[in-house]
Amino acid sequence: SIPPPAWLGAAVRPPDRKAMRAMAPADRRMARKKTMKQARAQGQALKAWWYTELITTPSPLTERLVLFWHNHFTSSLKKVRFPSLLYQQNVTLRQHAAGSFRALLMAMARDPAMIVYLDGRTNRKRKPNENFARELLELFTLGEGHYTERDIKEAARAFTGWSVDPRTGEFVFRARQHDDGEKVFLGERGAFGGEDIIKIVLKQPRVAEHIVEKLWRELCSMTPEPAEVKRLAAIFRGADYAMRPLLKALLTSPRFYDPAHRHALIKSPAHLIAGTVRWFDVRLDDPVELVRAGQRLGQDLFDPPNVKGWPGGARWITSDTLLKRQQLLARVLRDPGTIPALAAGGLRAFLGPLGPGEADVRGHVQRTVLGQAPVYAMPAGLGDLDALRHLVRDPTYQLT
Repeated sequence: SIPPPAWLGAAVRPPDRKAMRAMAPADRRMARKKTMKQARAQGQALKAWWYTELITTPSPLTERLVLFWHNHFTSSLKKVRFPSLLYQQNVTLRQHAAGSFRALLMAMARDPAMIVYLDGRTNRKRKPNENFARELLELFTLGEGHYTERDIKEAARAFTGWSVDPRTGEFVFRARQHDDGEKVFLGERGAFGGEDIIKIVLKQPRVAEHIVEKLWRELCSMTPEPAEVKRLAAIFRGADYAMRPLLKALLTSPRFYDPAHRHALIKSPAHLIAGTVRWFDVRLDDPVELVRAGQRLGQDLFDPPNVKGWPGGARWITSDTLLKRQQLLARVLRDPGTIPALAAGGLRAFLGPLGPGEADVRGHVQRTVLGQAPVYAMPAGLGDLDALRHLVRDPTYQLT
């Protein structure tokens, strides 16, 4: 893991409301303007930090899972506004990425960025805010159709008082704002608090199926197989929502390696950008360039479009984004000097020795870079760099 952003020790915190109210109107406007300008700069630096982590990580699967959870438990800088809170949320996702979903769900319910993003600070006894309760059931655990509107209202009551201390940016429970009355939730009755709601939710078999379906769409194909989902969900529930047994079962499943699922997913912008830079060991002057590239391609890390996150799949590709993807890849491979190993020794040195019985360097390159036959045959007589450019411009390179 690379060091956290340098500004973190002096990070922008949520402004003290009492201090802001005591200011003259002109001073208040100036303070807000200064704070937001600093937050925007820190936000770009935070995004660049994550791209650097994606490129240099010794554990690509961990980063893939962090991206997965970031798109599951969405929060955005545009709404939260304070990069330090999003950084801490990313650290929490990283800590639990391959650990316990139970622990991760509880941590996200208490996460300050999540509370700000879903307006938890306004969730009070006399006027419950249902945003977090709704997304907890609809997006984070059960999926649509597996709860009632009353369940949402009762869950919202249970989470009243879960807030953020504006002085520290940390979670705080405000007992006076909490509704400690009796509630009826998913068929159970009691004076439930937020932790109780999460425990009741995790009793529902549908939770494991919901997570398995989403993970299948992330790692295998956009069409989960019902029988395999049920098998994997049973393993997930049996392990008390531990991710490692689930991941092992998924990644060693014969269905996962079925030819029908090979190259069945379109690379997300972050996957395409970080994967290309990492694979070819591209020299970069400034990782903020990658942030801007991701924004142009439709994936702005730390700023998903809405609470449902990026939909993925074929929606990554439009006539506009496909052109921009091709332009990006062309820029990356324009100068052979940006890929030191390739410039020094050509394709054979760059990709390493051929396998037993292999003699065709170009065929080896094709299988390594694309994994399957390209859509467009490679013209004869291309030099090493031009051959590589031809392969990454092929539509098959957009698949994973």
